[in-house]
Amino acid sequence: MLSAVVCLPTYNEAENVEAVIDRLLATLPALHVLVVDDGSPDGTGDLVAEMARADPRIDLIRRSGRLGLGTAYIAAFKQGLKRNYTHFLTMDCDLSHAPERVPALLEAAEAGLDLVIGSRYVDGGAIEGWGLHRRVLSFGANSFARLWLRIGPRDCTSGFRCYSRRAVELLVKAPVRASGYSTLVELLVRCQRAGLSVGEVSITFIDRVHGKSKMSSREMLDGARSVVTLGSALSREPSPAPARPVAARGPSNR
Repeated sequence: MLSAVVCLPTYNEAENVEAVIDRLLATLPALHVLVVDDGSPDGTGDLVAEMARADPRIDLIRRSGRLGLGTAYIAAFKQGLKRNYTHFLTMDCDLSHAPERVPALLEAAEAGLDLVIGSRYVDGGAIEGWGLHRRVLSFGANSFARLWLRIGPRDCTSGFRCYSRRAVELLVKAPVRASGYSTLVELLVRCQRAGLSVGEVSITFIDRVHGKSKMSSREMLDGARSVVTLGSALSREPSPAPARPVAARGPSNR
């Protein structure tokens, strides 16, 4: 029987976290939500703690400071494994990823995929609220990572994902080496090179309305360097199998 948890890394998301959690639980009441808060000074952790006291489906890991996206995922995965979840979702906590698309990711996972990526760059996918400069940067980062690392999915930097328990058991065995957006690239590469099945479903990415984006020019540069380093480490290994495309279901990808 499917048992799913949504892992939400947060830093200063007080304006968004309650709405994200409410929409997730309204979409699928059987979901559980695990927030990993990196000591947000705006009180994000306190808000989640209050929600958790009133709802057993919500849980919180508090950390002392900004320890990074990769370590937040691994902390959530390790706790989730102890609680016997079968599927582990990740998404941004700024309403860029529509909680209403979670069922589409779970449906694809139940069809047999170990990693399902919510993709902006497959048929039906879209981006709203970005200017040309950011679109070019995102497309360029994805294209560079795909070519350099020889990976199949078109949106390898999307954080809206669903991992099978088998995939998570693999990922927690080693620390994440990358930083920034390339953390997502590394997790994808590790899944593909272990022979796990990977696919994509379409999503509409909507630029955040509240709060400040965590992405900066320096973070993008650090991420690109991490991709280069990762590619160099894997350069002598055989190319991974291509990802399996999965068609989005339903009338809308919002």
